[in-house]
Amino acid sequence: MDHKQLRSFVASAETLHFAKAAKALGVPRSTVVADVRKLEESVGAELFARDVESTQLTDAGYAFLIEARRQLDASAAAAAKSAPAPGGKAKANKGKGRAPKVKGEPLPYKKRQGR
Repeated sequence: MDHKQLRSFVASAETLHFAKAAKALGVPRSTVVADVRKLEESVGAELFARDVESTQLTDAGYAFLIEARRQLDASAAAAAKSAPAPGGKAKANKGKGRAPKVKGEPLPYKKRQGR
């Protein structure tokens, strides 16, 4: 399953509001709704009971929420495990004080050419 769809579902399930979930994820609401619908199609069950007044999780939604959180936690742990260790080889400064090149300025450590 797509992790983007799982994150959209978990955020929507925690807030029970698609617009708030979209704001928390930093994406448009239509993206969250589309992700949840695709996830419902791949699961084969309705995860939300959509009503005019409110949005609630179905029994299948509650069961899938536990599994979705488990999958996201497992993928986050695997990503942290495979991340390179901090630190590394120190890079030495090359040459004599590399100054940024400014238009019209003579190059550092160069004499001006006579005319």
